[in-house]
Amino acid sequence: MHLNATLFVQLVVFLVLGWVTMKFIWPPLIQAIDERRQKIAAGLAAAEEGTKSLGEAQRKISQLETEAKARAQLIIIDTEKRAQAIVEAAKVQAKIEGERLVAAAKVEAEQQLVRVKTALRDRVADLAVAGAEEILKREVDARTHADLLTQLKGQL
Repeated sequence: MHLNATLFVQLVVFLVLGWVTMKFIWPPLIQAIDERRQKIAAGLAAAEEGTKSLGEAQRKISQLETEAKARAQLIIIDTEKRAQAIVEAAKVQAKIEGERLVAAAKVEAEQQLVRVKTALRDRVADLAVAGAEEILKREVDARTHADLLTQLKGQL
């Protein structure tokens, strides 16, 4: 009988412990497992959402990068066109200034030519008068006359 009483006591203890476990230990344990399962599910959902957001952000970055490159290319082209226009305007302005300077130089050269011609005429006239005076002062013979003309040619 000892075996039966021990077996009976062990059965009662097992049933009491089973009931205590089912009543007091098992529900908080299941609740903690369920909360952990929900946190893991929420974390996985957040990770999946983050992955989607990352993909979307990378797509937007790629699109913005493409747009920025296109805008930069347009700015470069526009800047090159503006630079060409400035260079062309400078060329035209330089050509006009060059033509003005050439015209001014021609006018100045013509004025100097007129002054030189006038001075030369005055000098030739003075020499002619001086030569005539010398001829008239001396006696008129062919040899003296030729020598005076040679001297005048030398002075001219």
